[in-house]
Amino acid sequence: MKKTLAILLCAAMLLTSAIVWADDGEFHGEADGFGGIIAADVTLTEGKITALTLTGDKETPTIGGLAIEALQQAILEAGTIDGIDVVTGATWTSKGVFNAIKNALGLDEAAEPAAEDAAPISASGLKHGLGIVVTPRLGPGSDDQEVPVYSFNVVIAYVVSDAEGRIVDAETDILEIITPNHDGAEDNALAGWPGASYNEDSDGDGKVDGVMEQTPENFTAGLPAWKTKRMLGSAYKMNSGTWEQEMDIFEAFFRGKTAEELQGFFARACSDRNGRPVRENSSNEDDLAKWNALSDEDKAGVDALTGATMSLSDAHGDILGAVIKALDSQKPIAAEEIASIGLGVVVTPRLGPGSDDQEVPVYSFNVVVSGVLLDEASAIAAAREDILEVITPNHDGANDNAFIGWPGQSYNTDDDGDGKVDGIAEQTSDSFVAMLTAFRTKRGLDSLYKMNSGTWAQEMDIFETFFAGKTIDELLAFYAKNCSDRNGRVIFASNTNEADLAKWNALSDEDKAVVDALTGATMSLSDAHGDLLGALEAAVNAAKPVGGR
Repeated sequence: MKKTLAILLCAAMLLTSAIVWADDGEFHGEADGFGGIIAADVTLTEGKITALTLTGDKETPTIGGLAIEALQQAILEAGTIDGIDVVTGATWTSKGVFNAIKNALGLDEAAEPAAEDAAPISASGLKHGLGIVVTPRLGPGSDDQEVPVYSFNVVIAYVVSDAEGRIVDAETDILEIITPNHDGAEDNALAGWPGASYNEDSDGDGKVDGVMEQTPENFTAGLPAWKTKRMLGSAYKMNSGTWEQEMDIFEAFFRGKTAEELQGFFARACSDRNGRPVRENSSNEDDLAKWNALSDEDKAGVDALTGATMSLSDAHGDILGAVIKALDSQKPIAAEEIASIGLGVVVTPRLGPGSDDQEVPVYSFNVVVSGVLLDEASAIAAAREDILEVITPNHDGANDNAFIGWPGQSYNTDDDGDGKVDGIAEQTSDSFVAMLTAFRTKRGLDSLYKMNSGTWAQEMDIFETFFAGKTIDELLAFYAKNCSDRNGRVIFASNTNEADLAKWNALSDEDKAVVDALTGATMSLSDAHGDLLGALEAAVNAAKPVGGR
């Protein structure tokens, strides 16, 4: 007969209902820890754990390893996992231990039932906006050969607010780009522009394995595979959960608050050292003083952020800045109702455009971002898209986001945008921080970014209006039928290219009328300048109910 034992696990163990132990015997279970798999060999006698062996060879010895030893002793003394808390500073390892034991005893949490589609909400009076900020970072640290690690974070926020400026919902993500000598196996590693090189830690073990040579081939192959912090899922672990889980907690906290209220909370309730919410148990005197000065209301706000240990604004990413920028750039939503919200990010590398007057190639890459709202039928109710283009400094664009490379690297530069090389720019730590902080998106450039028939922002507005009311499948079908196979641009009757003209002539009158609605939108929906359609598709696929319903 199975023996039952109702236990209430602590909040950190994420289980509060009565559970049933397995029959007495010896059992083996496994679960994810911080560095890898944690295994548990458990002996159960008369409903008590009487023998336990925990193994976690991939955990950090001085943190996770010590936590495993402490938990094994505590659980054996108690005969149960009931009431055993996580080890401070080793939350992931602790949860791995608990979950491995539960897995061994057949106590895995039941899969959550599939959520029913949430009812749509009225979009009357709502606005939406997209904000992108770039935060450079000198670090973290150096490799084992004392070569510095450098990185920068492209922080993205898509925000919906009501008539009073209160956030209805927000989707936030970060694309982190880093030197290949960082010890992260899932890094978006960049050695520099093609022709550059940098120390590389290819297996993420903290030791340099060689030098990564950036070539045109690995440049074009590597960048499209880059993943945002949300995309990394369980591969991006924080102190008390994944980056995605911690960000979800912040996003829930944002709802119902104005920009001014969020900025005020950050000033009062977040550390002046690292931008993280202050805690009652802080060991830092300044943070503790800040906590003690908080009102009960602010303390309740901080308590709501338990489990969100990362910063709202530091060199890892200015999340708050991106949210504020999104709120500042909002425009009304024309749809009647909205049901879900999504955010998509894709990276498109480009070999070009061309070369400078010394025959040194120009290279660039585009971070393409799409925020989307869907209706109950999964058609696009509203969308906002933007692109951050990063380019070598020898391009003849006076308003370029010129990136010389990592500190210590250099590249030809055309300082005045006249098409002639003026010299060689050397990237320093100071210029790296100054240049990247000043980066602007194509929307941010406004009238400075001109296209054939208007600014980039104006042409993008035409496309966004066209997207409304259509599903992503309908837009993909439109692209295949009505856009050039050469460059991804919408075809028109005035095309001089034979293949494009043949495609135009094959269209029905109805299709031609649809194309005519896009007069004034001359840029491509998908090419090396930016995969706008791909980002839109990614946003649709990532959509979840508005307001966390």
